Amino acid sequence: MIELAYRNNPDLRVALLELEQSQAVLREARAALLPTVTLNGSVQGQNSQSSSFGATGLTTNEELALATSAQVNVTYNVYSSGQRQATIRTAEEQVRLSALEVERRQEVLRLNAINEYYDLQRSTEQIRISQAFVDEAERNLRDTRLREQVGIGTRFDVLRAEVQTANARQQLRQAQSDRQTAQRTLARRLNLPPSLNVIPVAVEIAGTWPLDLEESIVLAYQNRAELEQQLVQREIGEQQRRIALSALGPQVDLFATYGIQDVSTQNNRFTDSYSLGAQVSWTLFEGGAAAARAQQRELDIAIADRQFEETRNGIRLDVEQSYFSLQANLENIGTAELAVEQAEEALRLAILRFEAGVGTQLDVISAQADVTEAEVNLVDAQIGYNRALAALERATSNLPERYYEALPY
Repeated sequence: MIELAYRNNPDLRVALLELEQSQAVLREARAALLPTVTLNGSVQGQNSQSSSFGATGLTTNEELALATSAQVNVTYNVYSSGQRQATIRTAEEQVRLSALEVERRQEVLRLNAINEYYDLQRSTEQIRISQAFVDEAERNLRDTRLREQVGIGTRFDVLRAEVQTANARQQLRQAQSDRQTAQRTLARRLNLPPSLNVIPVAVEIAGTWPLDLEESIVLAYQNRAELEQQLVQREIGEQQRRIALSALGPQVDLFATYGIQDVSTQNNRFTDSYSLGAQVSWTLFEGGAAAARAQQRELDIAIADRQFEETRNGIRLDVEQSYFSLQANLENIGTAELAVEQAEEALRLAILRFEAGVGTQLDVISAQADVTEAEVNLVDAQIGYNRALAALERATSNLPERYYEALPY
């Protein structure tokens, strides 16, 4: 299911496209390491006239010509006051940031898909439990009506059994509605057709967590993409500050030009020329705009530092909450399993006492409700444990390796 979510989810696909986009920006930035070569050419016709006095008087000569020219220009920036290097470094860090965003969205997608699967699993188990309660309530209603017909039961007992059966049927319909909603929610997350049903397996413990709380927190600090993203944002701010300050430094370019001109006349004139040189430009005053841009980037760095601290505190809280929830649900599972056994035994005894005439129908109805509640509590404890385990894996980014093999990049 997780691999299917990785392949189909539109949000993750958008993150992958953004990664490709940042890689294209990096290629564009690295193009500044190479010289720029341009070729210009033109073709034009021209007409020239000349007049002269001779023995025969004034003579006018008209000459038609076809002029062609071509020029090759080569320019290369040899010194940019650090702008070129900072631009490339910024693009590299942006690629890294996009890759981390892919990882973050992937982890969020995994957790959301798992929780929605558990919603479907819980609603399916709720249907099973509610159906069993309906069957038991209907059996009790039939027995109560028979007792009324033979004179050993009362109309009051029948009414109570009918109320219990109606309530059980209502709970079953609600559970069926919840399952349909959970089914569509998960199908939307996996980008599956509406007609395709996902059938969950029976509820069981998903696994165990091998680390203690402090080890889990350290693992989260080491692995979480969000923390590394803030460090990358800080580096991007530093490189952009250098780009802003480079506007105040000199820019040195080397250039070379070679040109050819051919005039097709009776004399066929052909000329060529070339030039080499260096060009230096230096902005002496621009009103403080570069310094203001650099200050903005310094503030971006300060913001990234504060966000790093806030993110780190939030990650620690996520780990602690997930860890405590895991421990609590693990204890609840043992308690709920014992409660189910006791509730089933209490129901068996209540039925025997009622059939022997020493118990009441209220005892049977209460015992049936206790069995249903105990089974629901057991399912909730098991699924709650699995949810906490998935949240703890998300909080520490400790994803199993098998989930990485099917990634589309």
